[in-house]
Amino acid sequence: MLKARPTQNAEKIVTLLKAAGETTRLRLLALLAEGELSVKDFTEILGQSQPRISRHLKLLVDAQLVTRHAEGAWAYFRLADRGAGRALNDWLFEIVDLATPELRRDREKLAAVREAHREQANAYFAKIAGDWDKLRSLHAPDSAVEAAIVEMAGGGEGRLMLDLGTGTGRMLELLADRYEYAIGIDSSREMLAIARAKVDAAGLGNVQVRLRDITDIGDHAGSADLVIIHQVLHYFDDPAAALIPAAESLAPGGVLLVVDFAPHNLEFLRTEQAHRRLGLSDEQMNVWARAAGLEVEKVHRFPSGHDGGLTVCLWRLERRA
Repeated sequence: MLKARPTQNAEKIVTLLKAAGETTRLRLLALLAEGELSVKDFTEILGQSQPRISRHLKLLVDAQLVTRHAEGAWAYFRLADRGAGRALNDWLFEIVDLATPELRRDREKLAAVREAHREQANAYFAKIAGDWDKLRSLHAPDSAVEAAIVEMAGGGEGRLMLDLGTGTGRMLELLADRYEYAIGIDSSREMLAIARAKVDAAGLGNVQVRLRDITDIGDHAGSADLVIIHQVLHYFDDPAAALIPAAESLAPGGVLLVVDFAPHNLEFLRTEQAHRRLGLSDEQMNVWARAAGLEVEKVHRFPSGHDGGLTVCLWRLERRA
């Protein structure tokens, strides 16, 4: 058994080097060093056909230099963040001159592709901006709430943060110094387009966004140091359905932050903006927390400051002793 290991290691190294040792695949790796990309992005940048790009990407994925994440009919790719693939990628970008004309042109085209993504996201956001601004005018300024979120998140840098219902990705930006890497999850393609554009603009290469149901996160069980659910639970008939998998995703000592509205009687939010619950009470939160094996450790409230406004609540939940 001891004698077999050098052979296996040698074969693995040969596979890695073969996968990386081709011009197009090296260009793909160099582009992925700038962040997560789709096959469509690559075809626009490299000017090669989708089948050809897909074949190259398959070789890189098989060699574990790149990871693939399916999102409906689309797939997104990023550099491996662990193992021998991560080590070889790190070595490659130490010795490869990214200023060569071909690689420089690729990055210029990537910048143009990302700018197109931002324009598309902004066009969608413009459609919903009226409703968005109307809702924001009803509650306390975001700056006060966000300062409290940063404080409650704690000062240490965790390994993984999950942002469940990431929306426009604001929490991924706000808490960027609180994690080694982060995953934003949302069920809206349009919102994820905005989040991706914001993440790219902020240069957050350690962030992924994923299209999926926030209750379907079993593959992250026991792995997250920080989980945040920001203005999401009021869309659930049963918020415990989201809190339980969120609790299961926490690593030992992990923290769950929940931001939502206190109980209110603004019925138009139910009829016009699909809110299923008109706010969440402390009593309800305690019940749902206990069902998830958590307890509410701290609560912060932010009244709107005017009649008929919304009070924003920030709950910090931890595992029950």
